[in-house]
Amino acid sequence: MGFLLFIAGMGGLLYGIDVGIIAGALPYLESTASVAWHLSAQQLSFIVAAVLLGSVLSSLFAGALADWIGRRWAMVLSGVLFTLSIPLIALADGYVPLLLGRLLQGVSGGLIGVVVPLYLAECLHARQRGRGAALFQLLLTIGLVAAAVIGLMQANAVEAATAAAQQLGETERTAAVFAAKDHAWRSIFWWCLTPGLVFSVGALLLAESPRWLARRGQIEEARTALLRTRPADEAEAELREIQQALTPAHSTAAGATDATASHGAAASRANAATGADPLLSRRYMLPFLLACLILALNQATGINSVLAYVVNILNQAGLPGSTANAGDVVLKILNALMTIVAVALVDRKGRKFLLMLGTGGIVTALLLAGLLFRGAEAEQRDVRPTLQARAQSDSLSLRLDAATLQALGANADTGAPVQLTVAYSYGPFTNVQTRRSDDAALPPLHMSRDDTVQPDSVIGVFFRKLYLNPFADPAEGMHAPLRIERADLAAVPSTTHGWLVAGAMCLFVASFAVGPGVCVWLALSELMPNRIRSNGMSIALLINQFVSTMIAAVFLPTVGQHGYATMFFVWAGCTLLYFLTATFLLPETKGKTLEEIEARFARQAA
Repeated sequence: MGFLLFIAGMGGLLYGIDVGIIAGALPYLESTASVAWHLSAQQLSFIVAAVLLGSVLSSLFAGALADWIGRRWAMVLSGVLFTLSIPLIALADGYVPLLLGRLLQGVSGGLIGVVVPLYLAECLHARQRGRGAALFQLLLTIGLVAAAVIGLMQANAVEAATAAAQQLGETERTAAVFAAKDHAWRSIFWWCLTPGLVFSVGALLLAESPRWLARRGQIEEARTALLRTRPADEAEAELREIQQALTPAHSTAAGATDATASHGAAASRANAATGADPLLSRRYMLPFLLACLILALNQATGINSVLAYVVNILNQAGLPGSTANAGDVVLKILNALMTIVAVALVDRKGRKFLLMLGTGGIVTALLLAGLLFRGAEAEQRDVRPTLQARAQSDSLSLRLDAATLQALGANADTGAPVQLTVAYSYGPFTNVQTRRSDDAALPPLHMSRDDTVQPDSVIGVFFRKLYLNPFADPAEGMHAPLRIERADLAAVPSTTHGWLVAGAMCLFVASFAVGPGVCVWLALSELMPNRIRSNGMSIALLINQFVSTMIAAVFLPTVGQHGYATMFFVWAGCTLLYFLTATFLLPETKGKTLEEIEARFARQAA
């Protein structure tokens, strides 16, 4: 049992590394690969997004693959793909191998996200299923922390190399810093090789899922697998339940409960059952839709965007850059610590209680953060007409110095820092930029067509030929004038305001970790009936990733156009729906076998 939980937890660790590793590597990859390989910003974006694309693609067939080759071999395959991706990325000498390596990581992550919770649900006893899913989530959060720590270690190494190179000549100094940064991003990926190898080898040593074996008619093998984690009497009782669930409704009671039936007869019953009902048949509709709703609402809380943009959020709230970066590390550690609390509570208090507790805390945190930002954003001054008058047809560049602040109507003599947020467009292409007057570098705010209008792509051309193109046509932006959509100038919020927002973010992350963070994996695996579990989980996880992608895509444009308060209030509304769903629709599944849960939904459908 301990070995099974350890290897499944390693799958969660790989999933967390998949998500978090690029954050530390990207700055060094951008400053070296773009020079050595002449990568464009679009290509770097593809490298970052390749994991998401690979995950979406593998989620489409993960369930079918797990049904075909088994849960154990699907886990082995996901570990092998992750392991192969590491040398492909770390030894890359061009754009294509780097992109392929990231795609392999995404495919591995998509398989892990479906197959490992599926395997845990089908192998663990009802008393331990919640703890198993919680351990998967715990190791996932530790994977995020590990990725951040690895990135921090390499950042310190680069800083040390940069300081040591200051005594060299300009050419040697440039070469030394370039070599340090190139070594940094490659080392970040090499660090991830060991957990990939451990997971791959460990998965080979696991037993196959007893429910998958029973569906294939391998009753004796299923009994053996159950006996590895249960006493003999419990294993026999659970095996009878599994066979009853697989037997068609018109079968005799004797045929449904005879655990010693011949191998051939069991195989024929299993085959008849697995092909009996489609995914969207009436008896499966309610649990399938409920699982999909929970998976969608789990991302609609905004958790991924909060974790990805927490430094931006805290900066906007009033905390200085270094403090905001420290807050990022604190939140990820808090996420891991509260997941440990969830591990202890999920099989004692139940899924329903934790989901209600967690979503209630998230609603409170989001409303608090939204109200804090609404108060700060209410003091913004609209300077759009002034900037539009200064804009030329193609571009506008300004530095937030004393002369510019005076021209915009701000009192530069007080010394209080101010912040300018500008949303602008070239035809259908939009962008948002923010500058603070207390930035030591005081970089210019430069709006140009080249930085806003994205080049055409093969995908865009293909969809335009079908008249279904969701992407803007670059031709429409190449000759459109610069239009200032929104320009607001306001005092930077106080440090006290920043700490209050940081407190709200801590409440948000703690509430998510103790409730939805753990329970979502249980909902994904427990609510689905045996016959549709693998394919149903693939679809539900795909919906989860789609919602996450959409929120990430609209986050920066939304906060640029409408402010952070609007985004937090929208998330609060979605999380309130999540709370109501957990309260009134979600059944308590603590301590129940998968077959008992399925029977409950079957009675409701009848």
